Amino acid sequence: MQLIDWGWNNHFEKQFEPYKREGLTPVRIIRENRRNYLAWSEAGELMAEVSGRFRHAAIGKGDFPAVGDWAAAEVLVDEGKAVIRAVLARKSAFVRKVPGPVTEEQVVAANIDTAFIVCGLDGNYNLRRIERYLAMAWESGASPVVLLNKADICPEAEDRRNEVEAAAIGVPVCAISAACDQGLDGLREHLRPGRTAAFLGSSGVGKSTIINRLLGTDRFAVGAVSDSDSRGRHTTTSRELVMLPDGSLVIDTPGMRGLKVWGDEDGLKQAFDDIEALAADCRFRDCRHGNEPGCAVRAAVESGTLDAGRLQSFQKLQKELRYLADRQTMAPNALEKERWKKISKIARNFKKKG
Repeated sequence: MQLIDWGWNNHFEKQFEPYKREGLTPVRIIRENRRNYLAWSEAGELMAEVSGRFRHAAIGKGDFPAVGDWAAAEVLVDEGKAVIRAVLARKSAFVRKVPGPVTEEQVVAANIDTAFIVCGLDGNYNLRRIERYLAMAWESGASPVVLLNKADICPEAEDRRNEVEAAAIGVPVCAISAACDQGLDGLREHLRPGRTAAFLGSSGVGKSTIINRLLGTDRFAVGAVSDSDSRGRHTTTSRELVMLPDGSLVIDTPGMRGLKVWGDEDGLKQAFDDIEALAADCRFRDCRHGNEPGCAVRAAVESGTLDAGRLQSFQKLQKELRYLADRQTMAPNALEKERWKKISKIARNFKKKG
């Protein structure tokens, strides 16, 4: 297979020119687990690691390779290994904030064309969560598609699909059943040879089952889902990119129970463009859609043309993004303060020794 079969295009070709002159080879990261990588190259699959210089220069987790990334590497064919020297700039990336108090990004999937947002039509169904995924999918630069899986066990599947379509304006919504092999033709319409799609969603929604159906084999492990809360265990523990029989590329990802936002408000505005359109008629340009007079958004809620829950979802995500922006502004200042503390400590120790 050639590079183009794995998603290579002019975007990456132009970036790679200086590395080509250095004798490096383009590779694509197809599996990642705790900084251990499996990469594809025209020489075959290779175990890969980042170089010491790369590791030293990297500032945060987002600088390290992620599944879907293209990288410039020194390939040791005889050893079946590759040393990654640089990661090429991503054309798209689904990114979330890392779990916990640290303000840092985690790249879930890189260089994706389509973001399949998978939701189970059992106890997992949550319209507000879908809106969150949509905002982050638009922020990624990929085109979102919502997959409502387990339609075979949900008598209200069509009503659910209509409900999601009303919230996911302009986004394709497919009600499917991977277990019964129903509705997958609608999903396949969004797959193309050489283009990459990522399957995203909570544990137990059926991401691995869907990919197994598309592959025609049980490659990825699947687990049982609890009847009490419709939650699944993390049967997928690492991200992996595979090629389907039709030549399209898909990324399986572990379930995400916590999905903290990352980025700016561009994706939010696309996911809630109905609210953005209403806001244009608010009296004040910086209206927060609370108790301000002349708020067109609140008027729409009061008249019943806008769901109050949707506005609350928008405001919650907006608040999170603004808090994130504040934290990111504080981070460089904190690092600089810490740097000067270390310098001062060294100076004091030097004086004591003198």
